[in-house]
Amino acid sequence: MVTRIRQEGFRGSHVMETASALTDGIGARLTGSPNMKKANDWTRGELERWGLANAHLEGWGPFGRGWSYESVSVRMVSPDVAQLVALPKAWSPGTNGPIRGKAVLAKLTAKEDFEKQRGKLRGLIVLAGELRQVKPQEKAASERYDEKSLEELWEYEIPAARSGPEEYRRRREFRRALNRFLEEEKPLAVIDPGALDGGTFRVQQSSSGWRKDEPIGVPALVMGIEHYGRIARLLEQKKDVELEVDVKTRFFDGDPMQYNTIAEIPGSDKAGELVMLGAHLDSWHAGTGATDNAAGCAVAMEAVRILKALDARPRRTIRIALWSGEEEGLFGSEGYVMQHFATRPLPADPKERENFSLRRATGPLTIKPEHAKLSAYFNVDNGTGKIRGIYAQENAAVVPIFQAWLEPLKDLGATTVTMRNTRGTDHESFDAVGLPGFQFVQDEIEYETRTHHTNQDVYERLQRDDLMQASVVLATFVWQAAMRDAKIPRKPMPKEEPRPTPTPSAEGKREASAGRSAFSAVRTISPGKDLR
Repeated sequence: MVTRIRQEGFRGSHVMETASALTDGIGARLTGSPNMKKANDWTRGELERWGLANAHLEGWGPFGRGWSYESVSVRMVSPDVAQLVALPKAWSPGTNGPIRGKAVLAKLTAKEDFEKQRGKLRGLIVLAGELRQVKPQEKAASERYDEKSLEELWEYEIPAARSGPEEYRRRREFRRALNRFLEEEKPLAVIDPGALDGGTFRVQQSSSGWRKDEPIGVPALVMGIEHYGRIARLLEQKKDVELEVDVKTRFFDGDPMQYNTIAEIPGSDKAGELVMLGAHLDSWHAGTGATDNAAGCAVAMEAVRILKALDARPRRTIRIALWSGEEEGLFGSEGYVMQHFATRPLPADPKERENFSLRRATGPLTIKPEHAKLSAYFNVDNGTGKIRGIYAQENAAVVPIFQAWLEPLKDLGATTVTMRNTRGTDHESFDAVGLPGFQFVQDEIEYETRTHHTNQDVYERLQRDDLMQASVVLATFVWQAAMRDAKIPRKPMPKEEPRPTPTPSAEGKREASAGRSAFSAVRTISPGKDLR
């Protein structure tokens, strides 16, 4: 069967067609946006067309309001005329037509800064970040694991202390306070310098603006560092700079729910048990969400397409899930786990309910019947690179199992099983309730240097051979898990204490997951019914 998977995966692949449909055909897929709805409908229809059973959309929420931007133009009109590269942050309001104003540098990184700037910003365009030096890139933009780095990854790393829920609350309260301050002071717009360089910059959200009770602030943008630097230097030289900003955005309040795409390959003698695979379908809006995470979705979809093309008859049911809301805090996968597998008590304080996260909640787990039926969940979400192994999430019992599964795949470069944990994506939602959830080790390629949440996260950055390899590896793991006599071994159940919040690395490799309000409803969209 592994040979057949390899033959279909390398000679009959559809993975790039799927990736193009998601990135070129649909585009960016911000949770709550019209494009996210298009992606849900298209993936459901495609999985159904391939012959998967029970293809449907399963709702979670309420999430809140959606958002999209339609156009943006930023120009310097004095002392020179220049078109500037910038994009609005998600959930930023628009400008209601072109606005012109003088630019000003103003530090706004802590609450103490507010009083220093109070009364000074009205009617101005604020450059709110410090100018940083741009240095030549001295190492390769693209990186792959070599034997030495894989050996280092294999060695277990004792986890460092991580920040708890109070740190997340502190950051969230600062964002709220900043937006309230800006609404009161009424600058025309706020512009931050982009991370990275060479015309590449990261763009995420201006606030938790999907919540209707959140202050949305004023038009907020991110600008490429080279253009930002020119304006900042002129201002430091005490020269007047006038900018023109025109941003058109839209909010969507029609459906507060959001949706995951679900479909199955039915099992045979163990059909009541499940093996799941998945990836997050949502993205940020600066690019087209190619490496984060159309790549993972295309690989997961290709894995089940391969198995259907081979007329595979698994013992356990194989279920694919394409999540929404991952970028805002693993909302889609966490909502699914709470609906199907397990949950913890909701806080009594309504304010605390806003921050409820299954991964950080206290109190006893309430286990649901389906909890016993899941064998494992396999996730793909680290860019376009080939799979080099898998994180065992400190589950010692799976190490020899996964090592055996990798044997016929070692010539593809997939060789390593590490006991380390990895964080910041949807397998955590399963791991948090004692279910075997796993994320693969992938070559970095350009993830941190060029594509992660940036305007360059587009189809051209996808690597065809790597995605074909990843599809074959994933299909093999899913098949092996569906066919073995016993389910995948589990770790001890998690304790009742709250789990720590992941802390991003210095390079910002993965965002710390945000909290969210309680999931209060579930809704299923039947096959063939348009979500809209």
